[in-house]
Amino acid sequence: MLVKKRVCVFLLLVVFVGTGVAYAGNKKIMSTRAARVLAERAIVESIYGLKIRSTEEVIDMVAASFVGKTESKTSADIQGIKIDEVVYDAEKDIAQATASISLDQITNIDGIVVDLNGKTFRRVAFATSTPANAGPIRALRAAELDGYKNLVKTVVGFTLESQTTVENYMLTSDSVKVKVMATTYLADLVDYGWDEEGNAFVKFKVVVKDIEEMLGTTIPGAGDIVEVEGHGASVDDFAEANKQE
Repeated sequence: MLVKKRVCVFLLLVVFVGTGVAYAGNKKIMSTRAARVLAERAIVESIYGLKIRSTEEVIDMVAASFVGKTESKTSADIQGIKIDEVVYDAEKDIAQATASISLDQITNIDGIVVDLNGKTFRRVAFATSTPANAGPIRALRAAELDGYKNLVKTVVGFTLESQTTVENYMLTSDSVKVKVMATTYLADLVDYGWDEEGNAFVKFKVVVKDIEEMLGTTIPGAGDIVEVEGHGASVDDFAEANKQE
């Protein structure tokens, strides 16, 4: 009886070790599930929209004084999102999920009914369960918000406040602040990527006619398509450089 038990244990070890199950864990599962959720959020932001609040300020015309902050918020009840593909890089512990949805009509974040005529929206998102590998992914998210902000500035507009003082023909103080607070929706992500340093870029576009119909107004000088680019960084070397001065 003891011999049979030892044989069974040995066979189980062979099976588990041979298939790699003995070394498997939840890292892949966590990363891929996180990527799926982020892809779903990207779909909601693209179609239903998101609220953007942003400020940019420069004091005395010195880049070191520049402060830029952007915040976003979205919420929607949604059905029909499909996860078309999930790819996992085990070496880097980075998961990529592609989500899509086709809709005939929606009520967007501002309560406006929008006819989409079965248009398909597709977005990609990345995630990792290894913090050391998250830099480029965070940079991509930062680039997305920067792109959304630039889209709002172009389509809706912004508020600029400036104060300048000159004494004895010399500039003594100068400040300029740009404020953005609006909603953006129906933004198509047409391109994204990273440079060699891991800094990210995204490109969004919107069909001007669609936005004008929802806003009930025209967008001066916009043309047929508005396309903007957003950028995000992996490392805050700007802050580090200022500390060394």
